[in-house]
Amino acid sequence: MSPEPPGSGPADPDLTGRGVVVTGAGRGIGAALARAFAAAGARVVVNDLDAEAAGAVAKECGGVAAPGDAASEDGVAALVGRAREVLGEIDVWCANAGVAPTGGADAPAAAWALAWEVNVLAHVRAADLLLPRWLERGGGRFVATVSAAGLLTSLGSAPYAVSKHGALAFAEWLSATYRHRGLRVHAVCPQGVRTDMLTSAGEMGRVLLAPSAIEAEEVAEAVLAGLREERFLILPHPEVADYYAVRATAPDRWIGGMNKLQRTLEKGGAA
Repeated sequence: MSPEPPGSGPADPDLTGRGVVVTGAGRGIGAALARAFAAAGARVVVNDLDAEAAGAVAKECGGVAAPGDAASEDGVAALVGRAREVLGEIDVWCANAGVAPTGGADAPAAAWALAWEVNVLAHVRAADLLLPRWLERGGGRFVATVSAAGLLTSLGSAPYAVSKHGALAFAEWLSATYRHRGLRVHAVCPQGVRTDMLTSAGEMGRVLLAPSAIEAEEVAEAVLAGLREERFLILPHPEVADYYAVRATAPDRWIGGMNKLQRTLEKGGAA
């Protein structure tokens, strides 16, 4: 069985007039995505738990604010319903909302549950509601902000690393299962991005992510380029592809390198 070549199928990357929903769009990568899609001619629904932030971004990009929970079953259903009222059809769904609780195996059960709900089940619940119409009409785009943690790992946050692996797995499954029926799926996997989440990462963020961190607008530019080029993996930090290759082909070497970074962190971040 040979894979279908990129760009085949009925999906259209032209965003002019398209209906786009961006979750977690009150700030950071989500806000940058909302602005970029609007600048490309799309009609944008801006979602965030912070109603004031969602309203501000929507006003800035000429979109419509739809504040609320984009993770719970009821919250996702409400957002999809509101977006369809505004847009008629949802052409692109950006599952961008995410959380990064710290801790390892000792992290509280509530932290693990929250990471699973927001970083994975929010994607599953949205896809469940979006797929029937998308498959009926033969097209739709699902853009998942996965993070490089989904391809690699995240020292300092087991719930984040594990749930982002789950987000990547679900995106891969969606694409493998429905690509021939017009669904296009994109997994966005940046490393450090200068957002509140990076700031909250503390010493781990300062040592591992800050040196190569980019602006949220650069992530948004990479996303639009990835849509045009019909790429599943969108890597705003291109070097992540090399790390991913080492992880796949030389796992002991890769884990050894990550453990070296862990020891550096435990020594106070000295290089």
